[in-house]
Amino acid sequence: MKTTFLLSFRYNRRMNWDLGTLFLGLFFGLVGFSAWRYGKQITSARHMFLGFILMAYSYFVPNFWVALLIGAVLSLFLFWP
Repeated sequence: MKTTFLLSFRYNRRMNWDLGTLFLGLFFGLVGFSAWRYGKQITSARHMFLGFILMAYSYFVPNFWVALLIGAVLSLFLFWP
């Protein structure tokens, strides 16, 4: 039975969080908080939205590599013109 890449990440009630994923969540959460504060200071809705997403996404992604990819892409969007 073959599954696609997206379907292989099935929901599991018992989440397996590892130390690397927790540190990624902390790191990107701090980056998101800084972006949110910067956006609030200059009244930029884009920076506030991306900062909020960076702070919140790590609660829903238990896979280290997927969390790293999402955090890196969202962080790059902070500096995109």
